[in-house]
Amino acid sequence: MNNLQKLKSLSFLKWGFSDFYPNNCVRSKTLILFYSSRVEIAEDVQTIEEIRAPKCSSVPRVSCMARKEAQRSLLEYLHCTRNLPFSDAEHISKNSPSFLNKLLKKVKDEQQIGQYLTKHFQYNPIHEFEPFFESIGLKRSEIDAVLPHSLMFLSDDDLLLENYRVLCNYGVDRSKIGKIYREVREVFGYDHGVLRSKLQAYEDLGLSRAIVIKVVASSPSLLIGVVNCEFVEVLEMLKKVGIEHDWIKGQLSEKTSYQWNRMLRILSFFNEIFCSEEEVSGVIQKHPGLMLDGSGSKTFSLITVLVKLGFKKRELSSLFLHFPRIQVGTFTRNFRQALLLLIEIEMVADDVVKIIWEHSTQVGSFPLKKPISIFNNLKVRKKRLCNMIMEDPHQLKNRALELRVNPLPNSDEKEQSQMQKTEFFLKLGFVPNSEEMKKSLKVCHGKGEELQERFDCFVKAGLDKEVVCEMIKVTPRVLNQTKHVIESKIDFLVNDLGYPISSIAIFPYCIAYAVERVKLRFSMYNWLKEQGAASLALSTILASSDKDFVKSYVEHHPQGLEVWEKLKKEFNVQRRAVSSYI
Repeated sequence: MNNLQKLKSLSFLKWGFSDFYPNNCVRSKTLILFYSSRVEIAEDVQTIEEIRAPKCSSVPRVSCMARKEAQRSLLEYLHCTRNLPFSDAEHISKNSPSFLNKLLKKVKDEQQIGQYLTKHFQYNPIHEFEPFFESIGLKRSEIDAVLPHSLMFLSDDDLLLENYRVLCNYGVDRSKIGKIYREVREVFGYDHGVLRSKLQAYEDLGLSRAIVIKVVASSPSLLIGVVNCEFVEVLEMLKKVGIEHDWIKGQLSEKTSYQWNRMLRILSFFNEIFCSEEEVSGVIQKHPGLMLDGSGSKTFSLITVLVKLGFKKRELSSLFLHFPRIQVGTFTRNFRQALLLLIEIEMVADDVVKIIWEHSTQVGSFPLKKPISIFNNLKVRKKRLCNMIMEDPHQLKNRALELRVNPLPNSDEKEQSQMQKTEFFLKLGFVPNSEEMKKSLKVCHGKGEELQERFDCFVKAGLDKEVVCEMIKVTPRVLNQTKHVIESKIDFLVNDLGYPISSIAIFPYCIAYAVERVKLRFSMYNWLKEQGAASLALSTILASSDKDFVKSYVEHHPQGLEVWEKLKKEFNVQRRAVSSYI
């Protein structure tokens, strides 16, 4: 304990002498003497440590005391021989382990390290930029690429040292200056006073020195040119919603480089979709990663997928207001995995969108297993899993996300679901145990209340209840689509294509076709009609296979096949829109 107290007092004296003595030989030798004494005094303490860990982990087969002796020799050379300020020389000697390791490999006898290195430095001047670059945080591979070939001594590059010391004196950690050198090397070629004026310009914005240090260390590009406009706008927008400058200081990481123009785009986007500044402030402070992770690029990646799936401002604002407490990158990855699963089980695109719309927060909150693992653990095929998720979208979490998958629903649950469906069909006037009843129970999926909602869609669209009942008896599969999908298809048929609602009663299966198929067929039909080549009924346009449709109608026009192939390419791109963002 006494030795440690002496060590601290000597360290204090060292800085005391550095303040009182000028930069001359007397001061140099005095400081080196104190530095040597500190090493000798530490020997007793180090002996205990060497018993516990006899070798220094950073340099194999070299004791820590030998390493300290090498540091002392390098310090003496840089400070006394090369006249570097003591603080610079000490930092370099203590923070260039790879360079020292290279020197120590030449020494055969550890007891002669001091003598050997002193003599070595006398007759073999070192490339001072090598330990200097290592001490400011550059990696070995980076150092080789930036070592100047025409210079050897640090004093030969006075602008490098000048700007290095400006950053040190300002308060930037020496070991983090390497990041600034790596990203904006031109800063170290600034003329005298230029760098300090740039730092002062950011203080003039109302930022404290501590905030400027953190911002510059994390975003060195701010030191290029005039004051960065995007950075200023970000600060202003944050302050406008009630977020002070100290908040951004606490969130920035010096290990990351930020693109302030991207963060500005994210803030502008949030200002657009949210109703109030309080909502913007709440989301940003609760989930800073939305703005900071990848400078907002990960958030924009998620937004791109959501917009492609049809999300509007209202849905986007709701998602971000209820965003789970996980990283946005993790949320996006989970979200993509869920989309992949729904496509893998061959769920209809409209149903995929419906589930994602209604359960977006849940979908992105949990990591999914690979589809093959889910199939094996549940012992189900694609169609069965698809039906399970369609009946109850929460199965996406309950069945697919748990580390240990629960068994499939028991017979009681199945019986209850079957009973609800039976009651629904009986209310529609189906005869118990009739072939119509058996067929409908077999092909219709969903709970009784869900089937009722889907049935009501047709009634609300303008069809009589009795007419809809007859439709269901003929084509029960039309009830296998969600309420949202049925409503959108009716809207498309009536409002976009101009068919009366009664056309659904005549040909109910038109509702069962995918919207992409209907759009393709009608695009081709409308072109043929414009050419005076066809006038067809709704069932004829949709019911025939592609092969029959082409043979019977498309090929009858000289340009028909060319137009058909062009339309197919366009609609195939749209059909793959969901999967293209996975």
